[in-house]
Amino acid sequence: MKWDRKAELAIVVLVAAFIMFFQLGHLPLLNPDEPVYAQTAREMLQTGDFISPRIYGDFWYDKPPMYYWLVAASFKLFGQNEFAARFPSALLAVCGVLVVYRFGKAIFGRRAGLIAALVLATSVEYFYLGKAAVTDITLTFFMTASLLLYLKGKYYPAYVAAGLAVLTKGPVAIVLPAAIVLAHLVWTRGFGEIKRIKLVSGTLLMLLVASPWYLAMYHFHGMDFVDTFLGFHNVTRFLKPEHPSGTLWYYYIPVLLLGFFPWSVFLGQAGKRIWQERKGLVGRELSFLVIWAGTVFVFFSLSQTKLISYILPMYPPLALLTGWYIDHCISREAVRSMFGEPVILLLLVFGLLEGGLIWGALAYLPALIPGAVLTGLVFGITAAGAWLAVKQGRAIRLVGVLTGGMLLFIAVLMTSLFPAAAPALSVKDVAADFKAQYDGQAPVYVEKFLRPGFAYYTEQPGKELTSINQVLDNMKSTSRPIYFVVKEKNYRSLPPAEQQELQLVAVADNVVVLRKE
Repeated sequence: MKWDRKAELAIVVLVAAFIMFFQLGHLPLLNPDEPVYAQTAREMLQTGDFISPRIYGDFWYDKPPMYYWLVAASFKLFGQNEFAARFPSALLAVCGVLVVYRFGKAIFGRRAGLIAALVLATSVEYFYLGKAAVTDITLTFFMTASLLLYLKGKYYPAYVAAGLAVLTKGPVAIVLPAAIVLAHLVWTRGFGEIKRIKLVSGTLLMLLVASPWYLAMYHFHGMDFVDTFLGFHNVTRFLKPEHPSGTLWYYYIPVLLLGFFPWSVFLGQAGKRIWQERKGLVGRELSFLVIWAGTVFVFFSLSQTKLISYILPMYPPLALLTGWYIDHCISREAVRSMFGEPVILLLLVFGLLEGGLIWGALAYLPALIPGAVLTGLVFGITAAGAWLAVKQGRAIRLVGVLTGGMLLFIAVLMTSLFPAAAPALSVKDVAADFKAQYDGQAPVYVEKFLRPGFAYYTEQPGKELTSINQVLDNMKSTSRPIYFVVKEKNYRSLPPAEQQELQLVAVADNVVVLRKE
């Protein structure tokens, strides 16, 4: 079926907007990251200081200010709530899909651009982070815009987008694009292009966009900012693991396979076809996208600190490559021969995911069982539709089935699975119980992991507990009433005598509020 340009654009916008905005504000902010960004933006508004980010009243050098600025603006528009905290991510996620659609059409043709946009919007990690109040979508949007503008020869806008990326994440937004461009020039032996990319004037333009905030921070905070932001949050975290998982060299292999699902089942065959077409009419573009995705993957695999969200910037080029590959198979009428194995793999992964979900619900969280059953129904319908589409040789129908299946999955996720799991991942409920009886005077100590959410939902940051042993120390050091907010398992690890001295004020989903008189 052929679509005109307006219909194509409407499909992309409606699919992406539904995915990102459906039930966006219906879940509490999840520990620990979402409340950090919401609380920092709130304190920007409270202090009127939009240069120096703060949290708990202290200067906060973890990230540049772009996402804090966006959330603060969203708070002014929509009020201080969960929807507003996530709105910038959701909006830029939709814009990122549109960017992929626009450039996919320009590079590979209309059908490939449409498929690439749908692939990106329905990839698990992309839509998950698009619905989260974190910086990753913002960085990915600006970095994607910068690299695609560069690929199409629009150099000055590319440098502006790069400057905005630097204001979002810091030096990594320079290092990664520079490495990608350099690696591509080496691969294609295109060093003559250096004369055309306006390197000097473009770099000055990028610095004009990004450097004022960095210079202002150095002016106000000096080497404390440099040592903490550049030294610890960038260099040290790259060289030393912040989390135990940072030592796993293969960490991002399963992350990629699950994060790019369901389209990851096509990556193996797409890679073979791309290699065969590397010297074809679009060989330069294909190699650039492969180098882009590969550089992101290798860079963060080498980093000793690893988080699931770090490789998000490789999903736009993977979506474009997948869109090109599916379109290429359609053009060659090779749907049955090329898509049979991926769909069999898809069926297997659906089965494994459903089995894991059922097992987790039965073993740990029975409230997930209704959602797990609905998920199984969605997976079954999607698998049957995908198999039928391949048997009929209808690749566009296969894309439609997978897109529709992911839309149904997101509906189940946001109405059943996440609402059942969210209370265990947020302190919103226990914070409400605390506020209802807090006298406003007694000191409050909060576990580090719980503190951002507790601060956001109570507007009472408390003091940080770095270990449960501090509870014992604080109990002995004062005769005044004192509160503790800790995970229930840590409370249960206290000696029975100390437990008896603590009054259980509130408990909600494995978090407890304790009071010592």
